Amino acid sequence: MKILNNYALGGWVQAGKNLSDVHSAVTGEVVARTGSDGLDFGAMTRYARETGGPALRALTFHERAVLLKGLAKAIIAGKEALYELSYDTGARRSDSWIDIEGGTGTLFTYASLGRRQLPNDTVLVDGGAAPLSKQGSFIGQHVFTSRHGLALHINAFNFPVWGMLEKLGPTLLAGVPAIVKPARATVPLCAATVRIMIESGLLPAGALQLVVGGAGDIFDHLNCQDTVCFTGSASTAIQLQNHPVMAREGVRFIAERDSLNAAILGPDAVAGTPEFDLFAKEVAREMTVKAGQKCTAIRRILVPRAEADAVQAAIAGRLSDITIGDPRLKEVRMGPLATLAQRADVRACIARLRREARLVFGDPDKVEAVGADAGKGAFISPVLLRCDAPMTAEIVHSEEAFGPVATIMPYDDLNQAVTIANRGGGALVMSLFSHDPAVARQVLSGAGAFHGRLYISDRDSAGEGTGHGAPLPMLVHGGPGRAGGGEEMGGLRGVRHYMQRTALQGSPRLLSGITNRYLPGAPRRLNGVHPFRLHFDEARIGDAVQSASRTITSDDVAHFAQFTGDTFYAHMDEEAAAANPFFPGRVAHGYLLLSFAAGLFVDPAPGPVLANYGLEGLRFLKPVVPGDAIKVTLTVKAKSRRAADYGEVTWDVEIQNQHDEVVATYDLLTMNAIKGVA
Repeated sequence: MKILNNYALGGWVQAGKNLSDVHSAVTGEVVARTGSDGLDFGAMTRYARETGGPALRALTFHERAVLLKGLAKAIIAGKEALYELSYDTGARRSDSWIDIEGGTGTLFTYASLGRRQLPNDTVLVDGGAAPLSKQGSFIGQHVFTSRHGLALHINAFNFPVWGMLEKLGPTLLAGVPAIVKPARATVPLCAATVRIMIESGLLPAGALQLVVGGAGDIFDHLNCQDTVCFTGSASTAIQLQNHPVMAREGVRFIAERDSLNAAILGPDAVAGTPEFDLFAKEVAREMTVKAGQKCTAIRRILVPRAEADAVQAAIAGRLSDITIGDPRLKEVRMGPLATLAQRADVRACIARLRREARLVFGDPDKVEAVGADAGKGAFISPVLLRCDAPMTAEIVHSEEAFGPVATIMPYDDLNQAVTIANRGGGALVMSLFSHDPAVARQVLSGAGAFHGRLYISDRDSAGEGTGHGAPLPMLVHGGPGRAGGGEEMGGLRGVRHYMQRTALQGSPRLLSGITNRYLPGAPRRLNGVHPFRLHFDEARIGDAVQSASRTITSDDVAHFAQFTGDTFYAHMDEEAAAANPFFPGRVAHGYLLLSFAAGLFVDPAPGPVLANYGLEGLRFLKPVVPGDAIKVTLTVKAKSRRAADYGEVTWDVEIQNQHDEVVATYDLLTMNAIKGVA
């Protein structure tokens, strides 16, 4: 047993009094004591904003991504000590794999997203430029910049590592410092993870602070630049969101709350089908992983009425094989709940659910625990209930027993199944087990608006599917209604929670300079040096070359058609092409224009351009007919360093005809060497 320290104002701080005990979920013994008395929360928020914020904002997205990758590696290096601590939370090693290595996987994912999808810059351009004037001298451009505040992360007890890192990844990538306040029941594991990150030496001062006790008066010190990201009960979320400072200052609030997730067995998935077996297996797994203490766990089991008895027998059969006990033991397949108080809450909720549902498996008051004293630990049996009249029931759609508890609910047709699922009031995830696309589309149309994620499983995807309850950092993790409406993850959506979108208005020259990106109408520099002769570090935004002209002939079009096999009538038949409302007559192939354009602008000699790896945003704007002449303007549009010896260059390509009309436009992507390397 030890007293856990807070991490505040750049150092470890121990609370002096009013400490609270943290008990082992397995033995009931005190394993740590926590507290936050004596912390100056006002000073902590100022330290985050005035020290951590500027240091993070000085880093580019790529530099922040490298930081995230380093933090993930440090946690992986120290993971065995974290696994050892996790046993006292009631988690088996496989449960903690989701928490510890799943959490680091989120950091790795955001590190990759930052390098692949964000610029090596501190300003993120959002979409294309909007013309705001006739002559093009006044345009608009949306951008994202880091908010000058802090992120207050208030986390739940069930995933002390992953729950913290899923928020921390997008927050740090956005350039915003965080103050982390974990739940008391599992705070030792969270605190140990924070210590690893601090001792890695990778984090700038003020980027991360930790509160191991109560939140004190921290809400009194929040302002309009701050974001509160909360995971926990709906009642607590409402209290926090209704704090007077939240409304007065307009503090952003993101919540992931109670979620009565449903799983639907499609009407086609009858007993004997692969989908039926997958359904029973997944429900039993979701009920028992982490002892059902997952925000995404299946609580409501929706099945065709004719299959209800078979489903009940299949799930009960799987649950009967679950061995409960000390999570350190290999033969144990489910550990205890996190605390004795949590067990009391689950038992009380089961009692309320039994007003509308009957018990068909398990006993919430009796359990045998292998290798442990069931009376001292927070052990409970898996409990399966059945409500045969879910359309008239109320409690089963409003009460969540946060443990290994789920209720079977028969439905009469698919529309009724959708109605029952939606009665949960909004959920993080719903799963559907069906092999019929028509069933899946009907469920999406009816229930999509009530669910943040729809996991569809069948025989085709089962081998690689992640399962109902696995949020992925590249997809949204959140849901509407009672689920809170938050999106803690979701690729770059999660990053943008902590950034501000601003609409810039000004001249193309100024906005290009602000965004480090060539925008339409900005000046080009035609200095006589072909941009392909410039190394990555020599090329400047706006460097350009204009090619000579090339006349397109009928023989060119005919040869290209025969050589490629593209003999579409618009290129070969004058009369048929003229009847087409889009063409004046026979026209050149679009891909012929691209090929000829490359011949006009490519500098063929070896040089800094290492590879052309694609193009984006291709548009054919005006048809080209035999006799027209085309020319190309090639402009350096954007740059993003990718490695020590090369970087990505995006080129703005305009193909024009003899009248200077743009006939095609696209972005060309190349990898260019750094000077001195190639």
